[in-house]
Amino acid sequence: MYRPTERQMLLPDDFFLPFGGKLNKENRWVKLAQMIPWWKVEEHYGERFKSWTKGQQAYSVRVALGALIIQERLGLSDRETVCQITENPYLQYFIGLPRFQEEPPFHPSLMTHFRKRLGPDVLSQVNEWIVMEQAERDDDADDRDDAGPGHPGVNAASKPRTKAQTTANQGKLLLDATCAPADISYPTDLSLLNEAREKLEKMIDVLHAVRERGKRKPRTYREKARRAYLAVAKQRRVSPRTLRKAIGKQLRFVARDLRIIGKLKEEVGLGALSARQYRQLLVIQELYRQQEEMYRRKTRRIEDRIVSISQPHVRPIVRGKVRANVEFGAKVAISVVNGYARLERLDWDSFHEGNTLQAAVEAYRERYGHYPEAVLADRAYRSRENLRYCKEHGIRLSGPPLGRPSKTARAEQARIERQDAAERNEIEGKFGEGKRLYGLGLIRARLRATSETVIALQLLVMNLERRLRLLLYLVLTWLQQALTSPALANS
Repeated sequence: MYRPTERQMLLPDDFFLPFGGKLNKENRWVKLAQMIPWWKVEEHYGERFKSWTKGQQAYSVRVALGALIIQERLGLSDRETVCQITENPYLQYFIGLPRFQEEPPFHPSLMTHFRKRLGPDVLSQVNEWIVMEQAERDDDADDRDDAGPGHPGVNAASKPRTKAQTTANQGKLLLDATCAPADISYPTDLSLLNEAREKLEKMIDVLHAVRERGKRKPRTYREKARRAYLAVAKQRRVSPRTLRKAIGKQLRFVARDLRIIGKLKEEVGLGALSARQYRQLLVIQELYRQQEEMYRRKTRRIEDRIVSISQPHVRPIVRGKVRANVEFGAKVAISVVNGYARLERLDWDSFHEGNTLQAAVEAYRERYGHYPEAVLADRAYRSRENLRYCKEHGIRLSGPPLGRPSKTARAEQARIERQDAAERNEIEGKFGEGKRLYGLGLIRARLRATSETVIALQLLVMNLERRLRLLLYLVLTWLQQALTSPALANS
């Protein structure tokens, strides 16, 4: 049966609000706000300002960090993030507003400044506080469980104690690396040179406009260059010889435009160019040098290769995956302990992930007061240096030991390898969670600093989500115990 309900329009004043002017304490945003040590973040954030009394008053760290967390958690744009905060009282409470307001709390353009101000070091420190606070709560829950029944909590006996409570190795450290691709089109040498040529032609137009009247405009052959590019770009299959010939043509067009700009620079200077065009000119000069050297040497590899004019910091990262053998973005090495992820290293140049093992293990010892019992990682981490390091500190590195195992030890070793592989799925799941839910699979920030901030922020949001799920689990567990235990039910 269907009953019509849209015959009379419901006015906004007639809409019923159930909370009666008060927020629900069990709301997820209220719980998340209580998990973040805002006062610690403010002290750490305030060190970035030269003066606390001079200059224009900046927005509080709760507004800046809260807005960024909302954006990454919900996957919104800058403008949509401000709209959601304006319409939702729980989001306004999360960023620290004292009361609900109908006007936007800040302009969407400030989101970029928030990302610049809150760098990856600040976010990594906040992430560390949140993870270590949860580890201390797990230890308290263990103590309550050891004291006897009647306390809500989970058995975390396998979790490492904090701050040097024991000298024995405890816990497991999971290590792996991935690529956080940047939001750029797939680069080819021909398309990069064509884009560089078009940008140079616009610069020539700007510089020619400030010359004296009556002077002839330099000839750039832009229409001829465009036709030469499209004649090859539109083909489905291009032979290597045809492609090399097309790249040579575009290189000569770009070289001609650079010479023209050099002459105009001596005549009128480069003051007429915008700041963006001047940066692009510097990038194009280096791009031309790289492309010309690769063309002359007949190779496809060169150090610090530029694959994007707008984002020259992006580098190709060879991953050897099925979908894409090469990805373009930052290489990220993370560690996972008890389900919480930490950023161990972030670099735009490719690096060997095995070199991060010793630093990650020492950081684990600094946090928990002891070395891990085992380090679960793939074969890239099993270098002789890492094996020797782990042996010196009594750490088991996942994988088969050196030498030929005995027949009796083969079965046990196979069982341990299967168990390690199953436990290592957790860090692979973290990569999948970050790339599918929180945007780690496509970093839309344009600048290098803001991209690094977004990557660190996504790990922080993932850890906050885990703490929120764990809190819900503890509440449900306590309610189940209260319903089944007579002592708790009477109390």
